[in-house]
Amino acid sequence: MIDINVKVYSITPVPAPRMTVRDRWGTNQRPCVQRYFAFKDKVKELNIQVYEKTKITFFMPMPHSWSEKKKGKHYLEPHKKTPDIDNLIKALLDATLKNDSHIWQIEAKKIWSDSGLITIEELK
Repeated sequence: MIDINVKVYSITPVPAPRMTVRDRWGTNQRPCVQRYFAFKDKVKELNIQVYEKTKITFFMPMPHSWSEKKKGKHYLEPHKKTPDIDNLIKALLDATLKNDSHIWQIEAKKIWSDSGLITIEELK
């Protein structure tokens, strides 16, 4: 059964990178920074909203190099590798909000999936 309060966004989660001055000004940006800015643009395009009490699930895509057996074993299991969950949350909050000080509760997890998705649910 699908919960109608859960919003599903077809976007691959990206962590917030550490930025240098060159990264911020756009001259010779590193690939991780380019992915982050593309992620922010896509979040704005999808009009993703995060609530002050929210539950976020990051669905991390499995590598194409994995065998079907390995993919089946890891499907919807906890994702215990980088990127760190705090960097995924930071990237999402920075992309959706200018000031995230009103966010006071977040439940978040990251799991393996066939494709990248983010689900967001407002907690009561």
